[in-house]
Amino acid sequence: MKRLIYSILISAWIVCPLQSCANSGTRQPERADANETALSAEEVVEAEPVSTAEMEKSADALKIEALLSEASRLQAGTDITLFFARKFIGIPYVAHTLEVNDDERLVVNTRELDCTTLVETVTALTLCAYSKETTYDAYCRHLQLMRYREGRIDDYTSRIHYFTEWIVENQKAGIVREIQSPNPPFTAVQTVKVDYMSRHPQSYKALKAHPEYLAAIKRMEQSITGLKFRYIPKAQVMDSKAMREAVRDGDIIAITCSKPGLDIAHLGFAVWHKDGLHLLNASMIHKKVVDEPMTLREYLSKHPSHTGIRIIRINDKK
Repeated sequence: MKRLIYSILISAWIVCPLQSCANSGTRQPERADANETALSAEEVVEAEPVSTAEMEKSADALKIEALLSEASRLQAGTDITLFFARKFIGIPYVAHTLEVNDDERLVVNTRELDCTTLVETVTALTLCAYSKETTYDAYCRHLQLMRYREGRIDDYTSRIHYFTEWIVENQKAGIVREIQSPNPPFTAVQTVKVDYMSRHPQSYKALKAHPEYLAAIKRMEQSITGLKFRYIPKAQVMDSKAMREAVRDGDIIAITCSKPGLDIAHLGFAVWHKDGLHLLNASMIHKKVVDEPMTLREYLSKHPSHTGIRIIRINDKK
């Protein structure tokens, strides 16, 4: 009976236009016999309930595969990264969605996003599209590889926490590359100095529960402290020929900052409009994923601690 209830759940999701995906990776509804009648009241009462976790997992799997199926039919030349990113506009901004399990495991949540999980979700979808993969399993494989050092899940400390390390590790894995030229507009250099997590362990659920993790976190911070990267200072973020040539639609934008102990303040995707560069991001201010109405130059000017932007490009299969 549990299988029947699960099948009903999947059928309900397929009603949505965006969820018309075959080969979902979960068990598909069995073909009903022509003489089969609806479940009786007794059968419904006796059926085992489907847990919320099972419902959410199946919903995420269906959504991912529906998006990948839709993307596989797009015209050549479509900006695939922005295609996926725009599909999440309106999704609620929710922080700490990865901190839901006592033991470390891969979390997939397309229903609630923060700036980092939006970037990871869209990047994993983009990589699937580039390699012509349309399954949920393939998506999870790409997501795990970029979220965890060398794709291995051990404990909380095996997850990549600072975005500078995320760039470094994913560049080594061939997933992304950081753009640091030409000069201009890449006229400034960021020297990374991070120690925020080790200085504020009480701000992190896992570090509060496992103080023994702190030593590994400190080693990780030391491994990226001192690294230097060229970036575009916010005074150079304008609608210019140099900027339009250096930054492409769909590039990942990492906003650098002057806050002690941190390297990156916020993330999103580059979107060029007629009036200049904008940021498609999971916004704490708007409380949802938005294509920011104001230009990125205006956005940066409203945040004194924001110093500029680093540019990261997802590698295609070429």
